Amino acid sequence: MEMVHSSSSIEKADPKLIVRDPYVFEFLGLKAADVMDESDLESQLLDKLQEFLLELGNGFCFEARQKRILIGDTYGFVDLVFYQRLLKCHILIDLKLDAFSHEYIGLLNTYVSWFKENMMTSGDNPPVGILLCTQKDHTLVEYALAGMDNRLFVSKYQLELPDKEAMRKFLEEKMREIHD
Repeated sequence: MEMVHSSSSIEKADPKLIVRDPYVFEFLGLKAADVMDESDLESQLLDKLQEFLLELGNGFCFEARQKRILIGDTYGFVDLVFYQRLLKCHILIDLKLDAFSHEYIGLLNTYVSWFKENMMTSGDNPPVGILLCTQKDHTLVEYALAGMDNRLFVSKYQLELPDKEAMRKFLEEKMREIHD
């Protein structure tokens, strides 16, 4: 999505306009059975960094992989860290190989809070966290995010587009919903 705005409106850009759902990683050429663990998916994405950046959207700049941070006496590792030029903030991405679980959002919130306190510089907006998982229950996501001050998003990813028959059925179902 191309955003053309004056510099003052870019600084106030809403992350909801930047974060996609779903993300399609078909450019990896993988099937779900090919991905053994989260670091394998992460490696595949970084091997195809240019295509991954294009899928993320305009303005994403790669900063780190497995960014090690010390929180108290505990080390944490943020899967992928980007800087988003248009939003003027860090984007932290946590990859999961399974469906959304409310426990995942607590860890991402911790990382986003740490980045806000320790990595923001003058002129930066607060960081954004994106949890990428294979499935998401919209209602569970809504409750898991309720009351959180940080800008957190849960997006689904898929390794390939659905086949033509599945897309046809989906469109027919949506058309019935519209006409009912």
